[in-house]
Amino acid sequence: MIVDGKAIATDIYKDTAHVVDGLPVPPIMAIIACSPNFETQKYLALKKAKGSALGIDLLIEILPDGSTTADVIAAVERAVRSAQGVVVQLPLPAHIDTAAVLSSLPSSHDVDAFRYQQEDLEILPPVVGAINEITKRHNVVWKDKKVVIFGSGKLVGAPAEVYAKKMGGEVRVVTAESTNTAALVAEADIIILGVGKPNLLLPDMVKEGVVVFDAGASEDGGLLVGDAHLDVATKAALFTPVPGGIGPITVALLFRNLLELQACQ
Repeated sequence: MIVDGKAIATDIYKDTAHVVDGLPVPPIMAIIACSPNFETQKYLALKKAKGSALGIDLLIEILPDGSTTADVIAAVERAVRSAQGVVVQLPLPAHIDTAAVLSSLPSSHDVDAFRYQQEDLEILPPVVGAINEITKRHNVVWKDKKVVIFGSGKLVGAPAEVYAKKMGGEVRVVTAESTNTAALVAEADIIILGVGKPNLLLPDMVKEGVVVFDAGASEDGGLLVGDAHLDVATKAALFTPVPGGIGPITVALLFRNLLELQACQ
C-alpha cells in the first residue's frame, strides 16, 4: 500500500486550523536558513504557503553563504524574541557549527524537537511524528521487528533510531561505512531512509511485505525524489513515496508542534 501523506496532512491541518481560529492571537513561526539548496527552497516555499493558509505568520530569514556560526546564532536569538517557535533549517553550510547553533535554540521554541534524543519531550520531531501518524493509522507493528535505518542525521536517522527502539524494534543503523548493509536490508521488516541519495534502495534488495518509510529528499533531473526507487512499492506492504508521503505530514506537524509550544509558554 502506498501511503497518502497529503490526506493525512489534510486531517492535521483541519485540526490545527480549528485551534488557530480559537486563539486571540495566532502564533508566529520564524525560520532561519543559510544558503538554502534546491530541496530546502521548495520546503521553505511549502511551509510559507501552508502557514499563510492557516493564518500563521512565518518570519523567514535567509542568511548568505558567507555567514559565520555567530551570525546564525544571532539570527536564532532574534527569532526567539519575536516568535513562539523557531526552525533552524538544515542542512547548514559545512563551515557552520550546527551543534552550537542548535544548542542556542531553547527547547521552549524548538519546533523540530532536536533534543528528542536526550530529553523526554512532549512533542516529536516532525519526521518521527509523521512515522508515528502513519504507524497509528496503518497499525504498523514495531515490537521485535528488524528495523534498518539508513543514515544517522539529526532530522531523520538519529531521532528515528530513538523512536524505533522505544517502539520495541530491533534496530540497526547503516551508513556509508557499513559492510553488512545488504544482508541487514534483505532481512529487514521495516526500513527508514533519510540520506538524500536517489535509488539507494532498489526492489531486489528488500523482501516481500517490508514496510518502507522514505524520508530522503534530493534533486534528480529537476525533480524531488526519495532514497527508494518507486518500484520498491511493488514489494512493500506499506510504502511512503517522495513526494507525497512523509514530507507533507512533517510540514503539517511543524504547525501542530508550534501550537503546542505556544500553549506551554
